[in-house]
Amino acid sequence: MSCSAPALDPVFFKLGSLSVYWYGVIIATGVLLALWLAMKEADRRGLNKDYVLDLVMFAIPIAILSARIYYVIFEWDQYKGGPWWKVFAVWEGGIAIHGALIGAVLTAIIFARVKKISFWQLADITAPSIILGQAIGRWGNFMNQEAHGGPISQSTYESFHQYLPDFIMNQMCIDGVMYHPTFLYESLWNVLVFVLLLVLRKYPLRRGEIFLSYVILYSIGRAFIETMRTDSLYVLGLRTAVLLSLVLIVASIVIMIYRRITGLADRTYQGKKIGNTSKKSKR
Repeated sequence: MSCSAPALDPVFFKLGSLSVYWYGVIIATGVLLALWLAMKEADRRGLNKDYVLDLVMFAIPIAILSARIYYVIFEWDQYKGGPWWKVFAVWEGGIAIHGALIGAVLTAIIFARVKKISFWQLADITAPSIILGQAIGRWGNFMNQEAHGGPISQSTYESFHQYLPDFIMNQMCIDGVMYHPTFLYESLWNVLVFVLLLVLRKYPLRRGEIFLSYVILYSIGRAFIETMRTDSLYVLGLRTAVLLSLVLIVASIVIMIYRRITGLADRTYQGKKIGNTSKKSKR
């Protein structure tokens, strides 16, 4: 349906010619909160929290790079004509969360091997924090008026208007058209997944199963919500995020079953101390 509403200013503040955008502030807030929670959980589980901090120092830049590479690969037609520097122009938009997660997980696997600690323990510790960071990060998309769905009908608009605050409705009015706030759908789904993972922590799941549950639950929501978006990446005529989400769901279930059958997944680490547990910081 058609609409008319002013958009929020995407700039948080300016220092001379330098502009600091809400998108970056929101993403940074999500990362810092996720890091804080993960460090607290590492301490609770008996893993030196410095390992989490060290991992993040490597994982964040690699995740940003892999998120950009992922996007450029699936949008190559947009970049192959040049200019060549556009490939690196992250500030113009164009990163993919699946690419970031792939880079972060590969970094964590290598990091765990180098430090001689359990990747699965590290993944279980950080999984709830990651999904909470994703939930917060989607509000950066909101400020940029991106990652939205298709236009909504008049009846849908009237239903939404009963429950959603005006600032969300106004921000989803883009060029005179009202769109589905899919950023909000995914953010709320991610918060629900975060809560479910906290609940699952109270049960004697096997090593790695909190992380695999995160992958399954996030992918279920992402596969459904992605079908509503207007900015999807495609491969062979299929939405890449939907295809990858379905693959991840099946793969995570298979891995979970395989690890239980073969005995690779032992009980969770209650009472165990793994790695250097000294409270003294390395820095």
